[in-house]
Amino acid sequence: MTPSPDLAVAVDLGSNTAGVWAARQGVVSGPTGAAVHRGRVTDVDDCATVLTHLVERYPTPIPDADLLVACRPVLSTEADEALMRRALDTALTPRRIVFIDSVRAAAIGAGATAGALLIADIGAQVTEVALLDHGRVVAARRTGIGTRDLTDGATIDLITDVVAGHLDELRETCPDENLTEAVERGLLLVGDGASHPGLSEALADAVRLRVHRAASPHTAALNGARMAAASALRHPSRAIRTR
Repeated sequence: MTPSPDLAVAVDLGSNTAGVWAARQGVVSGPTGAAVHRGRVTDVDDCATVLTHLVERYPTPIPDADLLVACRPVLSTEADEALMRRALDTALTPRRIVFIDSVRAAAIGAGATAGALLIADIGAQVTEVALLDHGRVVAARRTGIGTRDLTDGATIDLITDVVAGHLDELRETCPDENLTEAVERGLLLVGDGASHPGLSEALADAVRLRVHRAASPHTAALNGARMAAASALRHPSRAIRTR
């Protein structure tokens, strides 16, 4: 029997905000506090508490999910995933957890998986830059710098320099056929940075590419994880591509 889509859940554990989607119940979100730092779970119990409090806001309790798709920062280690898994298991007790790179999830959520794509996910504490080919991560870079650093006295140049540096590294290492198409399309911007005043314009000047902001940049990754989870339950023979 095909599992009910009611049993699909998606989670995006950001360094600033956590978001949970449950089928037919929608999205709840709230601050992660100190439970997540620079994209890594620093306190499993606190993280589980954050998630538990979020799902308690649903009008009816959610059952144990057949499938939970969780966003992870690109280039996450097995140790990083293990900490996330413990928090997710404690709070949501899903039957199966699948991790998906947040840049890939954001591309899905933004409807931008066709062809080659350059994407920058500028979060509160982490910046990720990747080259995707039909939704597959070809190469990626990640730095523990984000928009929260701007409130601590850093300038926009700090972030634009990071993104420009990562793009230069990708240009040096990635196949020309992927890069040519991706450069022509421009850079897709998601995350907190997409809405930060002046950042997209400064980024366009720094990288000399057209910069496109996703329609819903803050929720693109969670939306993509939601779509992946719902699709996997509708078509269980299709494995979720995680990278």
